[in-house]
Amino acid sequence: MATRVSYPVELKMKAIEMRLAEVPVKEVMDKLGIRNKTQLETWMRWYRNGELHRLEQPVGKQYSYGKGPEHTTELEKIKAENRFLKQQLNLLKKYKELEKRWKQKSLSLGSSPFEKK
Repeated sequence: MATRVSYPVELKMKAIEMRLAEVPVKEVMDKLGIRNKTQLETWMRWYRNGELHRLEQPVGKQYSYGKGPEHTTELEKIKAENRFLKQQLNLLKKYKELEKRWKQKSLSLGSSPFEKK
């Protein structure tokens, strides 16, 4: 039977940040030493669902009713939520920048896709 690997929360958050920055899965796995692609997908699903407390749970330990461990302090919970909100803001900023570039590009081509013809 294979041994289970436990990754620190910081590594999991770094992997999520890299994926949000559209770094390929293979590159994230190589740089951070993650063995399984499915594990990375699971972390991303938890992130998208706002279940950051699950990143802190030990290997093989599933908390019932979506609650984190009892020993997690209020400060740790707030720090995790703060990280999550900062990442959402960064993602929105990147989207706005891409949208801005797209509008500039369409204007430089001579016509706007929003103009009626």
